[in-house]
Amino acid sequence: MIWTTRPRSDGASSLAYWTQGGGPALVLIHGVGLRAEAWAAMMPALAAHFTVYALDMPGHGFSPRAGETDLGDYTARAGAFIDALQEPVCVVGHSMGAMIALALGAEKPQKISGIAAISAIYKRSPDAAQAVQARVKALQKVDAPDPTATLERWFGKAPQGDRKQAAETCRAWLSNADPAGYAAAYSVFAHYDGPCDHDLRNLTCPALFLTGGQDPNSTAEMSEEMATRCPQGRGVVLEDAAHMLPMTHPNAAVDAILSTFKTSAP
Repeated sequence: MIWTTRPRSDGASSLAYWTQGGGPALVLIHGVGLRAEAWAAMMPALAAHFTVYALDMPGHGFSPRAGETDLGDYTARAGAFIDALQEPVCVVGHSMGAMIALALGAEKPQKISGIAAISAIYKRSPDAAQAVQARVKALQKVDAPDPTATLERWFGKAPQGDRKQAAETCRAWLSNADPAGYAAAYSVFAHYDGPCDHDLRNLTCPALFLTGGQDPNSTAEMSEEMATRCPQGRGVVLEDAAHMLPMTHPNAAVDAILSTFKTSAP
């Protein structure tokens, strides 16, 4: 897989996006420190069923920041983009993008026709919360943090083959990310503990909760618990995947998404 930069368009709320395909609308929202190309391995298969819009989050890729300080700010930017599409939309989010996707489902139940939350967070343990918040403080002390520890959490130690190539691509993205945009998003992600049970119980659209069995932070237990609380929730665990499964396990991720959104695909 070659993770080359794709051409962008400018969307509503000043969000840059990469689009491909035809059919019902599907919006992809990446995680902290990444960019629209994080979906490149999944894009062709999804684009065979949907018109896919891969967004750059605020402060990432080609999307400017606008003073975002909490999850609601990021959700509002994505929501404005979705409203401009003027049709029901399925949303797939990864990591912080999954948190945004679930928030959109709670705020726009008539607009969101399906959600896939990949590597999502739900009720971190005290130790996990302390660790992620300590990383926020470390980010504030340096302009260009070493991404090695992050990549080990995302891909495991000494990744091989395609996983190694994906890890090196993420190293380049993290090393060249806007420090302010990265730090702002990571702070929001670190201090957010996932959707509340009320919102999950009221999420009536098909909802996939997909995670990797080797992900130490967005655990399989978190995804399974969220799935049980949603009327149409479905939990899927890829046992040999870690945090970056959209890049390392794209085919399995696409299969899970398409089977969940089967009523939305042509």
